[in-house]
Amino acid sequence: MVAVADVVDALGGGLLRTLVPAPGVAVTDVVIAEPGDAAADLRGDLVIGAGVADATDAVELIELAGVAGAAGVILRRGAARARGVRAAAKRSGVALLELDDSASLVHAVGVIQGIVDRAAAPDSALVDPGGEADLLALADAAAALVDGPVTIEDAQSRVVAYSTRQDVTDTARVSTVLGRRVPAPVIAYMRSKGVFRRLVRSDEPFLVPPGPGLEMPRYVVPVRAGGEWLGSIWAVIDRTPPDDAVAELRRTASVVALHLLRNRALADLTRRLSAERLRTLLGGGPVDPAAATWLPPGPWRAVALGPTGPASASVGVEGDLDVWESRFRRRGWRQPLLTELGDLPYALVTTTTEPGRPAAAGTWPWLAALAAEAEESDPSSPSGWVAAGVVVGAPVDLAASARSAAQVAGLRRDDPALGPASTAEDRWATLTVNRAVSAITGPGASQAALAGPVAALADHDRRRHTAYLPSLAAWLDHPGEPTAAAKSLGVHVNTLRHRMVRMSEVAPLRLDDPTERLALRLQLAAVGV
Repeated sequence: MVAVADVVDALGGGLLRTLVPAPGVAVTDVVIAEPGDAAADLRGDLVIGAGVADATDAVELIELAGVAGAAGVILRRGAARARGVRAAAKRSGVALLELDDSASLVHAVGVIQGIVDRAAAPDSALVDPGGEADLLALADAAAALVDGPVTIEDAQSRVVAYSTRQDVTDTARVSTVLGRRVPAPVIAYMRSKGVFRRLVRSDEPFLVPPGPGLEMPRYVVPVRAGGEWLGSIWAVIDRTPPDDAVAELRRTASVVALHLLRNRALADLTRRLSAERLRTLLGGGPVDPAAATWLPPGPWRAVALGPTGPASASVGVEGDLDVWESRFRRRGWRQPLLTELGDLPYALVTTTTEPGRPAAAGTWPWLAALAAEAEESDPSSPSGWVAAGVVVGAPVDLAASARSAAQVAGLRRDDPALGPASTAEDRWATLTVNRAVSAITGPGASQAALAGPVAALADHDRRRHTAYLPSLAAWLDHPGEPTAAAKSLGVHVNTLRHRMVRMSEVAPLRLDDPTERLALRLQLAAVGV
């Protein structure tokens, strides 16, 4: 299920605005209802008030929705903001949403229904049947209006549809259609001409003259919804079309806007659902019985992703996650598995690569190479390290991989010399000691955890200002090499030997027993020696 707030967030505020929230309410369907539809079953529905004209009708519909258990009511601005309507929504316990006046009611229902459908079937490859075909048809219709080839692009200059007409074209159009995005030189020229600033600020169509990378002029129509710029329609023509054609183009742009909103909303919701499912697995929650349908073939590693730059502290984990996702997509990982857990972003990568071939996107070798490449490009300001947990072969073990990734990340934070990419296997010895120390000093550990010689020697050091603990640590760290042990302390070897004799008078030390030597060293590490 998807919550009312998720529907609004997925649309980005361009179509819907929340006037009265209802946290946690799940949406099961979208319906159009009238104030007098008393017999309607509206449980879990988002109710669109199509025939609501005034406050009286709005309050009646909201009260009906509250009694029927609806998730929320959507009204046009005039009705939603009329006197008493918000108060009625609060009394009834339903969310009150405001639909933008410029939005087509039919298309709004389609967009919201698509979001609800995607939540119900997040792994479906075709939740929006006909959506791409509709955009292609709109591109062909626009091409017929202006008598020239047309492309429809989103706000990132990615091509979402293009007309079949190709009789008039130039190199820029060919590259745009084949590469599914506008070439970099053309984007640079557009920026220099202020084209994007104009698209963001105004909904007026305009003509763009030819320039570097752009052999022929373009007529561009901004695509907007609720004041938000979503994309544009580009026609390869050298003149402004007649007024009636321009008016029709603008109507076409309003329909395109709803399609772009729907595409963005579905993609955003899919990412949210994927992140939530992955967070549950990495956090040790119940294993999704359908995990095999959305996880890539294993084995896997959970990978903690480091800060992406000096601004990480201000943008937080979600900001870092967005930067990592953008990097991954640019480098060919089309559907990265990402989430946040605690104070770190995480990626789930596979470990297998084909012999003799470059590492595939979404694998650990590929990610490690990406991190190394980023550090090499700017050693003075590394833009993100990665710390990989242990390799696991079953979804139930992914939480263990995430825990070990967090531990490797802790080592990397403390010691930047570890480099851009580290794994639990690389740091197994340190991790083993750290886990043992955590068991000694962590939650639930008692004073009895330090029973034995270390507790007695620590008490002696506190009372007599001796240095028995570091001396014992040096002796254990340099087995059979008293001279090296003394040198590490900066004392004469005879001084160290004398201390060892005095220590045995304070507490029994059986240094010929390997188990006691291991236990002593772990306890010394636990007290910070």
